[in-house]
Amino acid sequence: MRQHRVTDTTTNSRRTVLTGFGVINPIGTGPDAFWQALLAGTPGVHTITQLNPQHLPSRMAGEVRNFSAKSLIEKSYRRTLNAMARTVEFGVIGCQFAMQDAGLTKGSVPSERIGVEFASVMGATELDDLGPASKHSIQKNGVEPDMAIWGREGLSQVPPLWMLKYLPNMPACHATILYDMKGPSNTQIPGDTAGGVAMGEAVRIIRRGAADVMLVGGSEAKIHPLSLSRFNLFASFSKRNDNPERAIRPFDRDRDGTAPGEGAAAFTLESLDHALARKAKIYAEVVSSASGVDRGLSGTGMARVIRNALAAAGIQPTDVDHVNVHGLGTVRGDAFEARAIAEVFGKSVPVYAPLAQFGNLGAASGLMEMACSVLALKHGLLPGTLNHTNPDPACPITVHTGAPRPVTKPYAVKMSYTELGQSSVVVIRRWSE
Repeated sequence: MRQHRVTDTTTNSRRTVLTGFGVINPIGTGPDAFWQALLAGTPGVHTITQLNPQHLPSRMAGEVRNFSAKSLIEKSYRRTLNAMARTVEFGVIGCQFAMQDAGLTKGSVPSERIGVEFASVMGATELDDLGPASKHSIQKNGVEPDMAIWGREGLSQVPPLWMLKYLPNMPACHATILYDMKGPSNTQIPGDTAGGVAMGEAVRIIRRGAADVMLVGGSEAKIHPLSLSRFNLFASFSKRNDNPERAIRPFDRDRDGTAPGEGAAAFTLESLDHALARKAKIYAEVVSSASGVDRGLSGTGMARVIRNALAAAGIQPTDVDHVNVHGLGTVRGDAFEARAIAEVFGKSVPVYAPLAQFGNLGAASGLMEMACSVLALKHGLLPGTLNHTNPDPACPITVHTGAPRPVTKPYAVKMSYTELGQSSVVVIRRWSE
């Protein structure tokens, strides 16, 4: 197993705090609506309505219904919507919400002192973008395309901005234009760990003095005929189509897979001195992060990443109120994650798996799930995990279920991983002056 390097240090005096929060989620848009739905245990995974899923083995997802980018985006930027796929729309509006919640506007921070770190992956092409062009190249047998005809007649039917709508860096690109951000701008793409990696890099940027404010966001929109067809071929999706609200069962003996979700989560991250100088409200402090790879999904590598993050924060496992996990509800993934938790915390620290409420948001998952703990620390209550009723001996951890419990300790640990073993951990602290 390779050695994992601590990615943050506690020796740097520039502390970083979260002062703005934007969320677009199947169970609620905005911090207040999202929090109330978390407390109530509102299920967000239902039978898919955006398309006809009858031919799919798994026909459920966490959908953001009645979403209209045009009605939400700042009026001066509406003309750019034709260059945005749904993933990009989610990301840009999530960043807009985070800026507004932080009380920041374009120009309120010198442009070279504000930047963006965004978690995203390549979007799937809308069928309308390539469908007309493809028809030109289909031969009479209706099977094999004629590439000569495609080049001669089909390409002219492809929208000029086709590729720009789906590139991973488009949410960050549009956000920097919308808010005239000339500071560091990066896009992180390591799948489900991208949000944790983005948050860690944003913290480092502020701590080394390269910016005072960073937007940190993630977005995803996989409820798409191409994406769903592809993922149903190899992803571990639940087949409980008759009861989608209870389909994702994290760490449960009867779990059979996960379900996709969509939406965006974005935070405004500031240096503490900058936030205090402008009397900003503070949700929580981001204390440390770490990342690494557990190639064999043994749990040992991820446990090392957790320990590195705790060491960077200068805390012990006993200082942690709860561990916020990815909790996909897959047989292999949950057992892997549970082994890592058990190695560091044993059964003494409650485990919270919010993904069961709204599905796996891919690149947006890390920050969306972290948002649940940010709100839990702020309000002093930890919501219960849905659909965990039959503990699995292969997952030797204590999953918090049922009614919300009081938050009794100042720290929360957010874990994320991919099926390739990429692991990220972020440590956050309840804000107290």
